[in-house]
Amino acid sequence: MTTTTPHRQPPPQTPGFPPAIPGRHTARVAVVTGGARGIGAGIVERLSAEGADVTFTYASARSDADALVSHIAEAGGRATAIEADSSDRAQLRTVIDGVTTRTGGLDIVVSNAGSGVIRPVLELTDDEIDQMIDLNIGGTLDTIRFSVPHLRHGGRVITIGSVSAHHFPNDSTSLYGMTKGAVASLVRGMSRELGPRGITINNVQPGPVDTPANPASGPTGDTLRSTIPVGRFGTAAEVASLVSHIASEEGAYINGASLDIDGGYSA
Repeated sequence: MTTTTPHRQPPPQTPGFPPAIPGRHTARVAVVTGGARGIGAGIVERLSAEGADVTFTYASARSDADALVSHIAEAGGRATAIEADSSDRAQLRTVIDGVTTRTGGLDIVVSNAGSGVIRPVLELTDDEIDQMIDLNIGGTLDTIRFSVPHLRHGGRVITIGSVSAHHFPNDSTSLYGMTKGAVASLVRGMSRELGPRGITINNVQPGPVDTPANPASGPTGDTLRSTIPVGRFGTAAEVASLVSHIASEEGAYINGASLDIDGGYSA
């Protein structure tokens, strides 16, 4: 299922903090995996608000994807939603090939799709383990390797990892943290491969962010908030702002980095 909006002029600055920078990504083509909700939706909205032609994938949240496409169209932007499972190699390849056939190339790729079951390793099922490894590691790797041949000079690859790659405050994040640690390692290594081609790759590692999957008002919200030095959860808009900066010309000298955005949670 593909939903698209007609081509429009870059949209005006959207309200909220941090504010979008109109025209920052005009004429650039972006792909975001897992973009229908939460942090992914914030990234899609931010890049489109700054002029990018954004295609995003979603696995099951069709109503959220359709609503996001409509919202972006009303703001004057361009977005296309494609149903695809990022742990399915064939589906990912089809998405990337379809976008590049339509646009002629890519400028920004954000591997955001991920899965997390927060329980001790010995309590996880085989399916839960396979899903996290296949999506968080395999899906990220495939998104990158299918996209890179189509990236133009100055292209940006950005993965959405987690501070769980290096911060283990309890006994329930070992497997999830392992998958995110693998992403951080992949990014460091691939910075050597891609840098000489004029392409950078970086890893954004959010801490607690207020999303439908991890609401600040949830049952563990107060406990978690007490461990964050700034005293609050982050927002999807704040993560999206960092992603947009890395994807811009101003971020050209950032390469191979894993950047925490967590209010000091993992300090």
